[in-house]
Amino acid sequence: MLLALVVWLGGIIFFAFVVAPTAFTVLPTTTLAGDVVRRSLTVLHWMGIASAAVFLIGSLAYSRARSARLKAFALVNVLIVIMLVLTLISQFGITPKIRALRAEIHAADSVQGSDAGNEFNQLHQWSTRLEGGVLFLGVAVVVLTARRFS
Repeated sequence: MLLALVVWLGGIIFFAFVVAPTAFTVLPTTTLAGDVVRRSLTVLHWMGIASAAVFLIGSLAYSRARSARLKAFALVNVLIVIMLVLTLISQFGITPKIRALRAEIHAADSVQGSDAGNEFNQLHQWSTRLEGGVLFLGVAVVVLTARRFS
């Protein structure tokens, strides 16, 4: 459970503070940087989905093995499910729209002031908020899980 959580949160932290800023700093065009970030975010989302499944299965197995009441694990599991839902919204709701808008923007060869550019920026903000929400909830899960095992 803890490994799944560490993989998920570590991936988010690495993506937010290393991959994305480095891609936009080092790569010669924003198109290339966007491609790297998009692919990395997709992998990160799938890691999150797998980590959520591993965590929830492990949590249920742990609670049954210890004959503990599921009530004690309910808050942590609810937080993991919320994290999973936010990840799914980002992966299957926002990311495809961003991908389509990027194609539209590249075809028009303009971002500034265009409707597609404005919508892209709004979706990017939502994507960032969702990832921040997952990270915030994940830290709460770490604290609650550490208490549970101590």
